[in-house]
Amino acid sequence: MTAAKTTPAVDELEALVGWRFPGGTYTVEPWRVWLTNDVIGAPQRTDGIAHPMFCYYAAMAGLGISIDEMFTLCGASADDGPMFGECDVQQLRPLEVGAAYTVRGEITSAVRKEGARTGVFDIVAFQLEVVAPDDQVSSVVSNSFIFPRRPS
Repeated sequence: MTAAKTTPAVDELEALVGWRFPGGTYTVEPWRVWLTNDVIGAPQRTDGIAHPMFCYYAAMAGLGISIDEMFTLCGASADDGPMFGECDVQQLRPLEVGAAYTVRGEITSAVRKEGARTGVFDIVAFQLEVVAPDDQVSSVVSNSFIFPRRPS
């Protein structure tokens, strides 16, 4: 991977707001549920309900682009040192083991800031909905990435 050559202009950054991800689907596979529960020490459920962590897994896996492609969209690469910002997961309904969920979402904000010690950086936030087979939203995941911007 190579570092981004130039910092995007503020208007290019702000133009990202409203950009819709291609989206995709995510199936809550029983073996993944078992492994996740085992790794985090959660009880192995028998009621067909997945651990709430699957709200996040489904959202990110169904984004429709890779994290590297997200960085490129934001005018950066992994070599630039982007950082995970905030994350908020709202589980509206439990996810069911074996069910296939559709994911849709968009970039909700893109802001340039400058810190006395950190210099210029951008914060790009996005929101993803995990939609059940009955077209009801099961969870809403909001994330942000922080992109340090180096002088050109």
